Amino acid sequence: MPSADGTAARFHAKISTHILDTVTGDPARDVYVRLERRDSDGWRLIAEGRTDDDGRLRHQVPMHDWQAGGYRLVFYVEPYLGGEAFFPEITVAFHVHDPERHYHVPLLLSRYGYTTYRGS
Repeated sequence: MPSADGTAARFHAKISTHILDTVTGDPARDVYVRLERRDSDGWRLIAEGRTDDDGRLRHQVPMHDWQAGGYRLVFYVEPYLGGEAFFPEITVAFHVHDPERHYHVPLLLSRYGYTTYRGS
């Protein structure tokens, strides 16, 4: 997909997430999140980052790494929740069937539970 100046785009950002702390009602800021893709050798890191002040992260995925297949987001929530966190990390695995569509995978978080869904 070319950029505005006609050159080839280096990244293909078609995956995003948002973490909301359901106890406080606030976005979960500065949470480290890894995006991994499953291949014949197992899981491979393709992007990583931290949520912004609004609890959002839009991964910058190299175009050659974004294709149909199995993916997972690994949320390292223990630093955000503190040492009493029941779930220190949360893994959400999903399939990308159409790499041209945008995939939004939100996480609703509390100390003792979480929920996720396919967002828009």
